[in-house]
This record gives sequence, C-alpha cells and structure tokens, in this order.
Amino acid sequence: MNQKPSAAFIFASWAALLIGFVGYLVSLYNAEMLLNEKGYYFTILLYGLFSAVSVQKCVRDRLEGIPVTDLYYAIAWISTLAAILLLIVGLWNATLLLSEKGVYAFSFLLALFGAIAVQKNTRDNAVGVPTNVRATQED
Repeated sequence: MNQKPSAAFIFASWAALLIGFVGYLVSLYNAEMLLNEKGYYFTILLYGLFSAVSVQKCVRDRLEGIPVTDLYYAIAWISTLAAILLLIVGLWNATLLLSEKGVYAFSFLLALFGAIAVQKNTRDNAVGVPTNVRATQED
C-alpha cells in the first residue's frame, strides 16, 4: 500500500518547481539577447517540463499495471532527453557568461525535478492505492 506524501515533501516539491521555473524566467527576462533567442529558451523550458511529467506518468503507469505503449514510453524519454540536449547545445553556443549559463542549466534541472515530484505527489494524493493493489485486495 502506498503512503501519501508528507506535507514537507509536497512543499519542497512545489518550492523546487517554482524556484526553478521563476529563476529561469527571471534570468531570461533580464538576459541581453534577441527575442527569438528568449523564445527558444522559453520553449525548451515548457517542452522539458511537459516531457518530464510525461515520463513520470509513463513510469508510474507501468509500475501500477496500467498499459502504456512502448512507442509512447520511448517518445516521452526521447523528448525529455531532447529538451536537455537542446538546452545544452543552446547554452554551449550562446554568448553568455559562464555564470549565466550555469543559472539556466541548474534552474532548468531544478524545475524538471520539481515538476516530476509535484506530479508524483498529485497522483499519490488523488489515487492513494495503486490499481493492481486494489484488484489484489478485492480477490
């Protein structure tokens, strides 16, 4: 039987998501770069957050016996890795200070971690007991 997440872990998860997301956006807002470059980095953030949540959902669904196609599972992983790779390539080629590149990289990763943790907590609170455990208990 799954335990519900503690209030402290829920708070820490939301804090990680918000600090990473807001830190990334504030850095982007203050950056001296063209609008199309800002759009690139903003799109990578949104793409990364969505794909990371999708990976978490796929992994969790499979653990709970909920069918997930291999194709969707692979797409979710490839999308997450592509978002990270696109950020690395963008930062590698950017004419930013090394400290600025570090802020983008770490705030991006913190936001991804926070999104995954918030998704996990949301699902734990909504579901409670996994589907395959409920079926076993009813037998």
